[in-house]
Amino acid sequence: MEMNSVSNSRWTKHDTHWVLSLFGTAVGAGILFLPINIGIGGFWPLLIMTALAFPMTYLAHRGLARFVLSSKQKNADFTDVVEEHFGAGAGRLISLLYFFSIFPILLIYGVGLTNTVDSFIVNQLGFGSPSRILLSGLLVAGMIAIMLGGEKLLLRAFAILVYPLVGVLLFLSLYLVPNWQMPVVSTPDVASLTQLLWLSVPIVVFSFSHAAAISSFANVQRRHYKSEAVQKSEAILRITSIMLIVFVLLFVFSCVFSLTPEQMEAAKESNVSVLSYLANVYNNPFIAMLGPLVAFIAITSSFLGHFLGARESFNGLATKQTNMSYKVADKAGIAFMFVAIWICSVLNPSILDMMGAISGPIIAMILFIMPTIAVFKVPALQKYKSHIGTYFVLIVGLLAVSALLYNLSFG
Repeated sequence: MEMNSVSNSRWTKHDTHWVLSLFGTAVGAGILFLPINIGIGGFWPLLIMTALAFPMTYLAHRGLARFVLSSKQKNADFTDVVEEHFGAGAGRLISLLYFFSIFPILLIYGVGLTNTVDSFIVNQLGFGSPSRILLSGLLVAGMIAIMLGGEKLLLRAFAILVYPLVGVLLFLSLYLVPNWQMPVVSTPDVASLTQLLWLSVPIVVFSFSHAAAISSFANVQRRHYKSEAVQKSEAILRITSIMLIVFVLLFVFSCVFSLTPEQMEAAKESNVSVLSYLANVYNNPFIAMLGPLVAFIAITSSFLGHFLGARESFNGLATKQTNMSYKVADKAGIAFMFVAIWICSVLNPSILDMMGAISGPIIAMILFIMPTIAVFKVPALQKYKSHIGTYFVLIVGLLAVSALLYNLSFG
């Protein structure tokens, strides 16, 4: 037993693959809008949110992983765990909300990927616009084919996608350094700073969120590491969070320091990604070429991670609500999601921002609030009651939900 514990404490290729998978899930197309969204408030909100980004990301995802691993069942997925801890009725409702928090994001990514590839073919390659039905069908089918290839193919795909993503982010961050302008640092107005920070919480939370993949991730660690699953999960999540904060925030700072506050406002008004805006400002075709590449890799890797969560939650719900076997539910779920994402990608609707806003509060509740409630309810988790991180996660969750609801009502 001691030998097993020693071997499990070593960092392995398996752990690295999962760090890349979770990183890829977190870094979606939103990264191209993050510098504008987080930097527009000025220097102080940017600095404070940078300091809070790591604890917000790591502690929340650690809490959700602990929640999934707290089940007495060996192969319990998210649906099983919520039913076990909160009862059948509440469990099914939470599981349904969980599915509908991830599913709209898949629709958004389907549309985003189709638009990114279509734009690249037309603007960068100089060809005519391909058939949207054919293009979106091939792209969605290709990504789902990777999912059907099993865990090993999925992890390999993440490794192939994430290394270039990290490389391009780092390169762009350093490439922009000669254009840096020191920001204006003035004494902030406490009231406006507080409101800015409050409304920035959801932006930071969802820019670094890999909640959709946590249930599948925790289950794999349980099978792979058995009694050491909690410790290994926490170690992998810690490295993932550090990697996210370092690479993403370096990119954010580099973009923010390369633009004046007036330019940030103009970029927000134009509703274009930060790379598109920088390419126009500096008249740089090189940055314009890298923009679609970053978007394509980020959307694809994030799509795979979110599909993992949607597939698992759909299967859990379908097998509990009907007499379907797991295999039949899995095939039905994949067919349903493929058709829905394909149709949405073809139609290219404009209601996706609202769908994202609706899924936002649900993700905040599932990632922050529900695991904290479980700490006080589930005997296996009650040892974390006195930990300050538990209360920090709850406060951040309440701030995120309230800010999202405020934005929906008054934004």
